[in-house]
Amino acid sequence: MKKKSGKKRKPEREPQPEIQKETSRIHVRPLVHILLIIVIGFIAYSNTFHVPFQWDDLYYIEKNHIVKDFKYFLEPVKAETLKYYDHFKRRYITYLTFAINYKLHGLDVTGYHIINLSIHTFNTLTLYFLVLLIYKTPFFENSDLKPHSKHIAFFSALLFVSHPLQTEAVTYIYQRLASLVTFFYLLSLTAYVQSRLSSTSFNRRIFYALSLFSAVLAMKTKENAFTLPVVITLFEFSFFNGSIRRRNFGLVPMFLTMLIIPITLLDFDKPLAMVIDTATRGSEQQINRIDFFITQFRVIVTYIRLLFFPVNQTILYSFPLSHSFLEIKVILSFLMLLVIFSSAVCLFKHSNDVSPDIRLIALGIFWFFITISIESGVIPLNMVIQEYRMYLPSVGVFVAFTTGFFLLFNRIKDNKIQAVLLSILIILPLILSVITYSRNIKWKDSVTLWEDVVRKAPNRARGYIRLGTIYLSWNLLDKAIEYLEIGLKLHPNNAEVRNCLGYAYRSKGLYDRAIEYLMSAIRLNPDMVEAHFNLASAYQSKGLHDKAIEYYKNALRLAPEVAEAHYGLAFSYYFKGDDNKAIEHLLIATRLKPDMFKAHYQLAAAYQSKGLHDKAIEYFKNAIRLKPDMAELHHELGMVYKSKGLTEKAEEEFRTALKLNPALKDMTKNPKNSSAGE
Repeated sequence: MKKKSGKKRKPEREPQPEIQKETSRIHVRPLVHILLIIVIGFIAYSNTFHVPFQWDDLYYIEKNHIVKDFKYFLEPVKAETLKYYDHFKRRYITYLTFAINYKLHGLDVTGYHIINLSIHTFNTLTLYFLVLLIYKTPFFENSDLKPHSKHIAFFSALLFVSHPLQTEAVTYIYQRLASLVTFFYLLSLTAYVQSRLSSTSFNRRIFYALSLFSAVLAMKTKENAFTLPVVITLFEFSFFNGSIRRRNFGLVPMFLTMLIIPITLLDFDKPLAMVIDTATRGSEQQINRIDFFITQFRVIVTYIRLLFFPVNQTILYSFPLSHSFLEIKVILSFLMLLVIFSSAVCLFKHSNDVSPDIRLIALGIFWFFITISIESGVIPLNMVIQEYRMYLPSVGVFVAFTTGFFLLFNRIKDNKIQAVLLSILIILPLILSVITYSRNIKWKDSVTLWEDVVRKAPNRARGYIRLGTIYLSWNLLDKAIEYLEIGLKLHPNNAEVRNCLGYAYRSKGLYDRAIEYLMSAIRLNPDMVEAHFNLASAYQSKGLHDKAIEYYKNALRLAPEVAEAHYGLAFSYYFKGDDNKAIEHLLIATRLKPDMFKAHYQLAAAYQSKGLHDKAIEYFKNAIRLKPDMAELHHELGMVYKSKGLTEKAEEEFRTALKLNPALKDMTKNPKNSSAGE
């Protein structure tokens, strides 16, 4: 009889050849993993390369002067007077990538989508290598899952690259903000871990420098990078050993990078209290910060639901604000989140005694809560819920889920159950890829995207308003009015909608109805330049030039650099017979907008009516330079040459006009009544 030893031994697991056979199916080289990740990501987003600019893309990219000129990146102070300067100075690196895109591709969206998908792919591969490095840290030396580290890295990456919740950060061009900050975030963290694992001082310094540099870039990409030093510290104290002094030596510079964000936000010309209030008020002042914070408990639960059940996705959710913590939905959401967080604390606490692998699950949960804290905190943002905000936090969820899966897989002895579990894990990314591809179809054009919003959020005015403005831009006036009227019923005090309806009715020739809407828009927002301009145009179309002049002047008082307002004002002066005033404003319009054809044409007509033939010739030539194939212009220039007695030049212009349009043979045209400049 053997004597029992006082030392406890771990029960040895019997060899299971069948199980080993099952798991060997995913024992492949990292290169194969990398290729599979790239292929699956490409397939999931293969239908996005021609998705047009959507929503904020139109403002922050297509109509943004900053991204169209590199001088603003060399001397950012030159952009101070431009509309999106505040965004630009806070998110300099992202704007720089848009500027590079514009330099290379102009407004061809394909190049922008290639960059977005490339960033998403790099993020996925960085996540893959980060998980591999984590399992090389001292804490995982005796991990039961160390043989599965490649599998955990691979499937974490596959879930990340294929999940449909990522579409908003990848397919939506402007939300490159979310994917690019994640790139620098992951790169910084991965380089830090590699630095700590390096055996030579040279490699340690190189990787640490890369980590610090990436942290700086992250801080100038998007504000949620602020949490990066916290996560690095969490990794340091979770996976590595060393003296506090040595650790602080590496961590303090990381924490100093956090100062970049508040320093960027500071305006030294304002009192400190005002600066702090502005920085913490958020981008939409209508949302009370307490209401926003309380609502976020429900929002975060919704994010978790979307991660595990990605159905009914939309770019604009119908998500009412909560105004009290005592609402039953808020309390239940808070309790659910408290249970998840408390579970992570317990897992972390017992990871030394039970298994080092459960610490990685805890870290994944902590990652989720830390990285979501900036956009789901007390600073109210312009929307209470947006899918792209889950891009960075989802990293922790996928790593925690995959680690938990393999812990379960490792503890099950039945090879048939293992085979089923393994099959599910392999099929899951493929299913997610199909859902992602399907979700990306909704982005194919603006109407498809916003019709999807209207179906899923029928009580949100913004969906109808956006559809209305899209149809308005396509000159489908009846459809535009239909959706704008619905939007107005849902949001009756929206001056923008009333302005758009006024424009639509003016375009249909219903001037009195247009004037009614535009006047109400101005009452709601007296400083709306567009409403004053459109009202002036409506009066002008009715032939009420005195009223038109009044409102064009109002528009110019609010925005003196609007060339179209100067042109409209000139046109009304012209029809009132005040050629001098007309010429004055037409000259301003051509200076502000040198390629405004109609301004050059009307200047030529005005000078011709005053008998100033040389000036008329100059501006007819300018108009021809802008529209060389317009036969009427050549004919009118010929008439001016004829008036000056320059017969040969006149005949030359007449021949050009006849060549372009033979129907002009017997044409005589009064420039003042001409429609060429309309």
